[in-house]
Amino acid sequence: MSKYVYFFGSGKADGQANMKNLLGGKGANLAEMTNLGIPVPAGFTISTEVCTAYYDNDSQYPETLASQVSEAIAQVESVMGTKFGDHDNPLLLSVRSGARASMPGMMDTILNLGLNDTTVQGLIAQSNNERFAYDSYRRFVQMYGDVVLGLKPESQDEHDPFEVLLDAKKQARGVENDTDLTAEDLKELVQEFKAEIKKKTGHDFPEDPQEQLWGAVGAVFSSWNNDRAIVYRKLNDIPYEWGTAVNVQSMVFGNMGDDCATGVAFTRDPSTGEKEFYGEYLKNAQGEDVVAGTRTPQPISQLKEEMPEVYAQLGDIYIKLENHYKDMQDVEFTLQRDRLWMLQTRTGKRTGFAAFRIAVDMVEEGLITEDEAIRRVEPDQLNQLLRPIFDANEKRAAQEDGRVLATGLNAGPGAAAGKVVFNADDAETWAKRGDHVILVRVETSPEDIRGMSAADGILTARGGMTSHAALVARQMGKICVAGCGALHIDYVKREMVVSGKTVKEGDYISIDGTTGEVIEGAIPTIPSEVLQVLLQGSLAPEDSELYHCYDRMMTWADKYRSLKIRTNADQPDQSATARAFGAEGIGLCRTEHMFFEEDRIESVREMILSDDEAGRRAALAKLLPMQREDFRGIFEVMDGFPVTIRTLDPPLHEFLPHEDDAIVELAGVMNVAPDALRQKVEDLKESNPMLGHRGCRLGIVFPEITEMQARAIFEAATECQKKGIKALPEIMIPLVGHVNELKAQEQIVRSVAEAVKGETGITIEYDLGTMIELPRAALTADEIAEVAEFFSFGTNDLTQTTFGLSRDDAKFLPDYLSQEIWPEDPFVSIDRSGVGELVKIGVEKGRTTRKNLKVGICGEHGGDPDSVEFCHQIGLNYVSCSPYRVPIARLAAARAALAE
Repeated sequence: MSKYVYFFGSGKADGQANMKNLLGGKGANLAEMTNLGIPVPAGFTISTEVCTAYYDNDSQYPETLASQVSEAIAQVESVMGTKFGDHDNPLLLSVRSGARASMPGMMDTILNLGLNDTTVQGLIAQSNNERFAYDSYRRFVQMYGDVVLGLKPESQDEHDPFEVLLDAKKQARGVENDTDLTAEDLKELVQEFKAEIKKKTGHDFPEDPQEQLWGAVGAVFSSWNNDRAIVYRKLNDIPYEWGTAVNVQSMVFGNMGDDCATGVAFTRDPSTGEKEFYGEYLKNAQGEDVVAGTRTPQPISQLKEEMPEVYAQLGDIYIKLENHYKDMQDVEFTLQRDRLWMLQTRTGKRTGFAAFRIAVDMVEEGLITEDEAIRRVEPDQLNQLLRPIFDANEKRAAQEDGRVLATGLNAGPGAAAGKVVFNADDAETWAKRGDHVILVRVETSPEDIRGMSAADGILTARGGMTSHAALVARQMGKICVAGCGALHIDYVKREMVVSGKTVKEGDYISIDGTTGEVIEGAIPTIPSEVLQVLLQGSLAPEDSELYHCYDRMMTWADKYRSLKIRTNADQPDQSATARAFGAEGIGLCRTEHMFFEEDRIESVREMILSDDEAGRRAALAKLLPMQREDFRGIFEVMDGFPVTIRTLDPPLHEFLPHEDDAIVELAGVMNVAPDALRQKVEDLKESNPMLGHRGCRLGIVFPEITEMQARAIFEAATECQKKGIKALPEIMIPLVGHVNELKAQEQIVRSVAEAVKGETGITIEYDLGTMIELPRAALTADEIAEVAEFFSFGTNDLTQTTFGLSRDDAKFLPDYLSQEIWPEDPFVSIDRSGVGELVKIGVEKGRTTRKNLKVGICGEHGGDPDSVEFCHQIGLNYVSCSPYRVPIARLAAARAALAE
């Protein structure tokens, strides 16, 4: 018989930490804590296999599940000394989700399950606390009514219907906090909640505990496929097939009085990575109060003052857990009348800042190794380290002008400025049209996930450092200020009042996620500390902890990676930036980008529009010294590193004048009639210029263009050699589809090289190769490699020509992704089974002809971690990406090497 239910409690568990695939992260870690002797309330986990069966069999459970659940409940009753559904001594349960990857708040939770009008009397008798019992009862009705029976807000601007009733009750009693309501008030709320459920949904609230349990289990499984869970899975690449487990656990209570509490804590600061026990707690509360943000909690350090013995016990447990898991842990705990219970541990979500610091610190503490540190950090988290911060002078001026509106909790480091929006739908819509937005909410909920993803920053009036807003923002790398109690937000009016000022939808504010300040207006930003050290030289390396972490991690990455990292750069300043980031050469210098400057565009247009070779050569003579200077500057920066220069590859229409004034002006320069020039422009129009007269085709029809560029390259390299600068040019012929095209261009390049050598007496070492960006080139790579000394796969165009689509015109792409027709954007991450297979074929065929063929990629995929891993696996020599993606590629290459 298949086992679907796994018990834990009283120091023994059926599972352990390495069973996350089956028990989910929460269930596996509850079992592991139990095995470690840590106090965990007894319970059981329904495995992820049941979730899969549930969806495969029209929401039906395996036949033996009910009996296994009954047996597990009996075990829990035995350990806890209570009985499920008993009138006198009831066992109450929590029902929570638990996927193998942490998905905070995305799926549903129900607490205090098992209460009804009869069992609540038993809870009163056992606790001798009527108020506590009815507080637990109203919470259960509220959660069950929301999660199982579907009583939710009907629009973004509507408040939670249960919260509306709760607020009305507090207002009627003249109190501010939930804890100030009496037992009678809460008893009335239970009935009001039930009446509202019946009125709005048509459902009666179930009184039978067994019906409640199976309704909750079904709701948790169903929540695996709710909108927010789907969005979260897409954002974090979590497969649908994984499913979720369900954890059913005996309740312990932090809301019995002031000798009770509940809290969430981290073994290190999840925002900065600092090594300190960090978290929050609420007295006389249940766990959802902390993470939901409905009350602003106290810092965990205050628990040391109020309950020193409990704090010491908690400290021993967190040290034990961190040493056991060898990573920062996120723990939940409940204190019930001076008895501490641990409800969860998991690897804590953290900002990019914190991820790097924790990994580096743990290596220096001897807790993990260098290679483990590399595996711990995601390459894309480097973006946070490079993110701008507010200009100190501009911020100081704003402070002096009285524009600081309020200060909340610094929940997500960094700086963000944008237009205020008050709901997730608007955040998503405004961001799509190009606006920078700050999502402002009383508190966020899992329903806000899309808007949080779209926003530049998140600001909430309620909630602490462990609230939903703070937790999700850290994982997303968003700037966040939480628990800013001075904000008075009106969703209907779409405005907030703070410090006597009214901020309306669309007004600009700035939030500092490092200090928690909320500032009126948009404050300019400056580069991060890493950039101040590397690029500006305005900050000494030893003065930046952030740079120390970056530098250590990059040093380790370079130690383990085998893939070289180059950059795509067209100018000396871009090249210098890339070198500072650790680039080992240039993998793509796009010469057409050098021609768009105002002093050159006219000469390029003259060349294109000339009627004969003499006219073209006259125009090219003007461009030669400019090109030579460009290449000389790049060679100087890249002294000793290879520079791959792509010969001219423009769709011709990009250079042509289209406005009548520009045509008339150019006609004057060329001394031709405007009408003749208009006709020439018309003649050169192409229906599909990306597949038209470009790349090697341009050089074959107009060989003098390739000749001029080759001369500029060799003359620049010669000048550098004379100065002791080592220039290593690699001349790349683009858009080759047939070996004969490459042969024709090769003859020109090599003849120019010999000519320059004869004129100067200096020999320049160089390679000649091609850009593989057409399927035919990949399929005939063995022929092409007879001429080419290197291949560089232009994966942007190879993707376009393989899929038969234009990236610029693919307006259907968002629909394809949302409908999961394509699993991911093929222009972001290499399509391994299609485009990737062509790359593999090209590499293998090319190396059958030329064993030591040097191969890289130079599309934007070169900075995508998944694509870098693919390039490592198929044996490429290097990847090339934009300068600011170089550190990401370095780290991704190291992780790929370590994954073998």
